[in-house]
Amino acid sequence: MSENIFKNIHNEPGLFRNKELLRHTHIPNRLPHRNGEIDALRRNLVEALSGNIPSNMILYGVTGAGKTAVTRFVLGQLEEKAREIGSDVSTTDINCRNIDTQYRVLAHLGNSIIDDFEEKIPFTGWPTDKVYSELMKRMDSNGGVHVIVLDEVDHLVKKSGDDLLYNLTSMNTMFRNARMCVIGISNDLTFTEHLDPRVRSRLGQEDVFFAPYDANQLQEILRNRLDALRESCVNDGVIELCAAMGAREHGDARRALDLLRASAEEAERENGDIIETRHVRIAHNRLERDQMTPTISTLPLHQKLVLFSVLVHDRRGVRRISTGEVYQVYKQACRNANSIPLTARRITDLISNLDMLGLISANTISRGRYGRSKEITSCIPSTLDAATIMVKSDDTMSPVIKATYSVQGSLR
Repeated sequence: MSENIFKNIHNEPGLFRNKELLRHTHIPNRLPHRNGEIDALRRNLVEALSGNIPSNMILYGVTGAGKTAVTRFVLGQLEEKAREIGSDVSTTDINCRNIDTQYRVLAHLGNSIIDDFEEKIPFTGWPTDKVYSELMKRMDSNGGVHVIVLDEVDHLVKKSGDDLLYNLTSMNTMFRNARMCVIGISNDLTFTEHLDPRVRSRLGQEDVFFAPYDANQLQEILRNRLDALRESCVNDGVIELCAAMGAREHGDARRALDLLRASAEEAERENGDIIETRHVRIAHNRLERDQMTPTISTLPLHQKLVLFSVLVHDRRGVRRISTGEVYQVYKQACRNANSIPLTARRITDLISNLDMLGLISANTISRGRYGRSKEITSCIPSTLDAATIMVKSDDTMSPVIKATYSVQGSLR
């Protein structure tokens, strides 16, 4: 038998002491520059320790602004205090990008309350109202205060509507022994505009906005995580560059942490002892390539055509593109691809899908009596050649890329 390929590398000393400290899932004991947000959650949720109903909350902010980290930190402290004083408080954290239908959320909540596998609500097969009734029965039977966190709740609302939020925020009127509050976490500052007014008033009893981190704040966050690395292995300028790049991308702490971790990995690949600024730049390019390339490559044809239509405007310097402008170029692209165009309504759905994938930003705006429209911009970095990626993954895109297009938009 040949020698194991991991024999010589397994025990090699690397630059990491504890890589988990640079992961998004790690919740540190201290969260810099979020004292106000922590205090807002603390003052609201303290009601649960006395058996009272905390207000429902919505936490807003761009990706990487610390919403999830702060919430998990506060919930951990809440559960610890509840155990200490013998208070009946339970918390459940659901990521609505992974559990993204009303049925699945209700079933997950119902199953989180019990331990008996035989009583588990099935993954599918029950009427939704039966799942809702079973959840209510279990919560009321257990009693206490239930804190439900719906992370990325805007994704759930866009996909499945606001029925779940209406049902959850109505439960307190029907409980006898239990109490419940809902905390929604959203990256979309406007998602409540699409909610039924009754849901909006119940869910948004207390709003907390998480401002993006600036470069100096990101530096402090990164320095607080340096225990993840061997001592004195970070060269001058590395932390500052990681923070600057994270701040440039909407003050994203996750991005800054990813950059520091990936930079250390690049240095290790070279068998180096020091992380240098050039490793940060290499890591930055790799992260952009690794995250977006497979996403673009695997898009269905018509989503590629819609994305390409946005890029055509972007290359011409047109910003805040309307759905109609995208559709006009999309129809031209369909002719070049020898494909029948989809309807304008279907294209609106595809634009929403591309928005959820992070390839474009599509914000709904009101045009008064002319209704609502979307303002669309590309989120693909200039260092990534999306057109070439599309052609390599789908030969149909080759004539599309080579053709010329009439663009109706203007610089604005």
